[in-house]
Amino acid sequence: MKIYRYKQAIAALFCLSTMASCSDMLDTTSDMVEFVDDNTLSTPQDLQYSLMGIVRQMQVIADRTVLLGEVRADLMVPTPKATTAIKNMAAGDFTEDNPYNKISDFYAVINSCNYYLANADTTLVRLGKKVFEKEYAAVKAYRAWTYLQMAKIYGAVPLVTTPVLTENEAELAMSAEKTDITGICNYFIDDLRKYIDTEFPQYEGVSQCIFIPVRVLMGEMCLWTGRYQEAATYLSQYLTMKGAPVITGINKVEWAVNSQNDDYGSAGIMPSFSLLFNGPSTSEIFSYIPMETSEFDGIASRLADVYNSTINNDYYFQITPSATIREISAAQTHISTRWQNNEVVAAWAAPKEGLRDELQKGDLRLFDVYEKRTENRSETSQYSSEVQTIRKFEYAYYVTIYRRQEVYLLFAEALCRAGYPESAFCILRYGLRATNIKKYICEKERERAGILLSFDDEIFPKLTTQGVHAIGCGGVAEEKINGPDGTTKVDNDYYVLPVPPEETSYEDSVQYMIPRVEDLIMQERVLELAFEGRRYYDLMRVAMRRNDNSYLATPISMRTGTKDEEVYNQLLDNKNWYLPLK
Repeated sequence: MKIYRYKQAIAALFCLSTMASCSDMLDTTSDMVEFVDDNTLSTPQDLQYSLMGIVRQMQVIADRTVLLGEVRADLMVPTPKATTAIKNMAAGDFTEDNPYNKISDFYAVINSCNYYLANADTTLVRLGKKVFEKEYAAVKAYRAWTYLQMAKIYGAVPLVTTPVLTENEAELAMSAEKTDITGICNYFIDDLRKYIDTEFPQYEGVSQCIFIPVRVLMGEMCLWTGRYQEAATYLSQYLTMKGAPVITGINKVEWAVNSQNDDYGSAGIMPSFSLLFNGPSTSEIFSYIPMETSEFDGIASRLADVYNSTINNDYYFQITPSATIREISAAQTHISTRWQNNEVVAAWAAPKEGLRDELQKGDLRLFDVYEKRTENRSETSQYSSEVQTIRKFEYAYYVTIYRRQEVYLLFAEALCRAGYPESAFCILRYGLRATNIKKYICEKERERAGILLSFDDEIFPKLTTQGVHAIGCGGVAEEKINGPDGTTKVDNDYYVLPVPPEETSYEDSVQYMIPRVEDLIMQERVLELAFEGRRYYDLMRVAMRRNDNSYLATPISMRTGTKDEEVYNQLLDNKNWYLPLK
């Protein structure tokens, strides 16, 4: 998507240079900064050009929001050909200048949003409605999202909500007391609340996916602040919105077999999960930062060159999946099914031996999106003989903000912590629809959850609704599977709700289930969202929630397969989770 080229006077206000020190994070001395006599943005053209200017600045920070959330975690490791910046990022070493540590780029977005909000003419009314309310709400969401990213990356940052146009104002703003992620989220939850029902702007040739859905953003911020009932409410409202429900869909990856006697070593695999990443899609990826297709047009994403073998990097990829993600994927059990007249007539556990590829063990999502092969190259070739493809990043003209399955997993997390673990597990295994809700969630929990579980069968039909775990593990929703002899029916105990080993009170049972279902949700986020920049912050959020820093320190210290005591001890101190302000 090509971002509009806009008037120099307006664009100049958004081009704030990046400086090395914290006191210069909001620089106003650049020759690029100009001022206009009339600062009010009062025409549709002004508002649209200015909003596109903010989107362009978000392009600058897009790649690093992914890499800082993934490279520092446990699902990927740098290769010998990784840049020094990537290697230092993986090691959590930001003692030296690192191009991925420029908080001034985030504040450039913030300052542009603040300028927009301060100068947009919100007094214009037509047919009883504020003319520019949609744009105003969109910019409010951009600002809140950018602050959330900064809080996750830096821990605590100055909260600046007015435009900074002079050097003195910049120094005062940056010397203000810093606000942590709880304060940031609480502030913007209140700031956004009145805009939850505001529609997105509509521009010719511009996808509405460049905007951020306010309810989803507020739901995520509520999760970070422990406001779980509110989080569940916002996310439930978004998923069940009248006229625009978010159906799970049935994209998955599964074995192409018809009976237990089929040879899995030669059987094919039917992929439709990886197809979701062929480009921005209103069905799966519904909020993204558009990137240019080439640097000639503006800011292009370089994620494909970091994750994949491309001609730009002579096929030398910089990061690769760790032992951890392979182990988590292989530990799952894939349930193959045979269908007849739209009904499952047989189900059985797929084998884990005699397969063509180790990645075919267990969950198949990793196998579907990740490929590594060896090419014949001469000893003098400049190109790597090891070729890696991670299909989530083959198309680099967008960076995802939110996608459909992630919202369901955020909803599951909110439900679980709000005290509805059976409902959360229903999202994972069965999919939310009225029939499943009645069958798999106890009456007491249904009564307590109330309107949060308003997933009507007609709107969320059986044929297009599935549990998130089924995307890579097949027919896990089936209650019975074939026994080893192919005839005896036995309970499917491969993926079950964790329940207390002994009979206990309802309240104690709920408390027993909450952390265990939460562990399943975090595991599912690995399987579904691997490599997308979510993992480090998932570990951080749960570690903070449980007041257990080892929840983050342990997996990251183990990502190479053996525990690194130095990394472990370093991450036990949460001060080392964040980048230094520079």
